[in-house]
Amino acid sequence: MVAPGGVNSPVRAFRAVGGSPVFMASGRGAWLTDVDGNQYVDLVGSWGPMLLGHAHPAVLEAVTAAVSRGTSFGTPSAPEVELAEEIIDRTPVELVRMVSSGTEATMSAVRLARAFTGRDTVVKFAGCYHGHVDALLAEAGSGVVTLGIPGTPGVPAHVTADTVVLDYNDRAGVEAAFDQLGDRIACVITEAAAGNMGLVPPGPGFNQFLSEITTRHGALLISDEVMTGFRVTRSGQWGLDGAVEGWRPDLVTYGKVMGGGFPAAAFGGRADIMSQLAPAGPVYQAGTLSGNPIATTAGLATLRHADAAAYERLGAASIRLQHMVAESLSAAGVVHRIQHSGSMFSVFWGVDQPVVDFAGAQAQETWRYAPFFHAMLDAGVYLPPSAFESWFVSAAHDEEALSRIAEALPHAAAAAAAAEQPDPQGSR
Repeated sequence: MVAPGGVNSPVRAFRAVGGSPVFMASGRGAWLTDVDGNQYVDLVGSWGPMLLGHAHPAVLEAVTAAVSRGTSFGTPSAPEVELAEEIIDRTPVELVRMVSSGTEATMSAVRLARAFTGRDTVVKFAGCYHGHVDALLAEAGSGVVTLGIPGTPGVPAHVTADTVVLDYNDRAGVEAAFDQLGDRIACVITEAAAGNMGLVPPGPGFNQFLSEITTRHGALLISDEVMTGFRVTRSGQWGLDGAVEGWRPDLVTYGKVMGGGFPAAAFGGRADIMSQLAPAGPVYQAGTLSGNPIATTAGLATLRHADAAAYERLGAASIRLQHMVAESLSAAGVVHRIQHSGSMFSVFWGVDQPVVDFAGAQAQETWRYAPFFHAMLDAGVYLPPSAFESWFVSAAHDEEALSRIAEALPHAAAAAAAAEQPDPQGSR
């Protein structure tokens, strides 16, 4: 073993589902091929960025041409400007700063919000994951909840002392926090639609409420669209709420799709806030590989080919898949609930009521997922190795891919139905 736990990102280790992780060798369209030559329909999509499918010809062509010109310059280059223009055209942001990961984007956005407001307190929501930023790991979703990691080892208490954790979708809790701490709160950071405790969408008007209350108290709203950006619509989750309701977040973080499968992310927002970043302003943020020409070329090619037809195929495949999963689980007698935002969705096990927060997500029967996961894997379908992660389809999920999934579902649903809850004491 050459990496801690054998992996370079924790959820990949299969700890939540058991067994050994599958090492992939290649991907094309909706399919992955492992090192032994086995093929799988992919419902992870590199955790979201493969909107067009793996190895999309236009993306490969653009990247190949870019690589031939050099891989990194440490200078400004045209692709980063063109990608920024594409992001601004699709979203509510006015200026964009490129970085290399979603963690960098959220970390930088929080620093900027604190500097702009002159305040220290950050409000976040339980179950929302914003990367492995020290101050934002409190009650985080994704791998933190998947692996059952208590608290935030390695993070000094004083680092999280200014982090207030509230329940997602709880307006009264937010109002109470602002009543008590309003003049100390720098920002509220939220997943635009929570996708790291399973898919938990914002309640009707919840994001608008956050925009209004932060504005009223002189704080900023940071909308984390690292997962949802350019996936749930061409404008991200904001395309489903803010664009319709007439409000804009102050700062937004992006990743995944905008990198086209390469390590690229960004944060952006109002020009007066973003202009506080160096060299225009005093808030320092930098990165040698920020705006890397290969990553930005891949992202630009992906967004330019994510047209209305691509989103239509994506949405149709997701809806059909959700119906297939629901029918199979219902036929097997498995109580469940499927929730979605755009084409992103997840299954909650043993739950028949809307899941609106982290407590609801944690109350599900996650022990039913492992046998379901392995039955699907054995039948050639690769799912997220955690019940707390969202499922991702692509515009390349065609009839052949969906048929493979349909064939696998009945047996997997039966395995979930037959699962027995483990004894918490470990006895048999």
